[in-house]
Amino acid sequence: MSRPVEYAVAVDRFLSAASLGTNSRRIYRIALITWAWAMVDRTPPVGANRRNAVPPALPLALLDADHAAPRLQKALAARSAAVGVRTANRELSILVGAVNWWRAQSWLTGDPTAGLHPLPTPKPPADGARISTRQARAILELPASLREQTFWHLLYESGAPIERALALDIDELDVPGRRTLQRADTAVRWGEGTARLLPLLVLGRVDGPLFTTSRGRLSYRRAAEIFGTATRPLDPRGRGWALHQLSVAGRRYGTC
Repeated sequence: MSRPVEYAVAVDRFLSAASLGTNSRRIYRIALITWAWAMVDRTPPVGANRRNAVPPALPLALLDADHAAPRLQKALAARSAAVGVRTANRELSILVGAVNWWRAQSWLTGDPTAGLHPLPTPKPPADGARISTRQARAILELPASLREQTFWHLLYESGAPIERALALDIDELDVPGRRTLQRADTAVRWGEGTARLLPLLVLGRVDGPLFTTSRGRLSYRRAAEIFGTATRPLDPRGRGWALHQLSVAGRRYGTC
């Protein structure tokens, strides 16, 4: 296979060779396009503007330039501040996979990602600070927006990882079946509370992120901030609960 000149063509070939589902392929493409902005030392747009922006055209060889690694390092820190550590680390992982594949094709001579490492993520709360069934029910009865109510019920009823719940798109939901459209062993399933709220949340929408803000997909950081503030009055320590604790409580008590 001949070496492509343009970065965008290299992205297309990598995605064509990868064993990815439709949704994952779309996520990978968005992430790799985001790194293109970093390579020309520009800040990628966010939210709705990100989907409509025309990415910069650049040669694949730019990844072999001396300035490639420091620009990517700078961009990783900026992305972490903009979208959260977990999202930035996921985008880095996608870039590393693409670079490794391009190097295997002999399209790159160096590795601009060699010095990049995932950023440390917040540690889960200590086991001593657990949410009981009674506390979880009180949380789910808090006055909150429809988005938050649906998100909290989904976490508790499914026990799904927070990142997985936030990454859900409307077109991968089987709303009547109370599950995602995946194999039975990997599907996210939910109970009555989510089933009651979910149709109201997706009313009039057929695709796109399930949990959104005015700028795009709801981020982990913003979701955690909202949850912590809302649950502070219920937390005996006065700190507010963490989303991880609600998800773990759901798994522990087998709510679904």
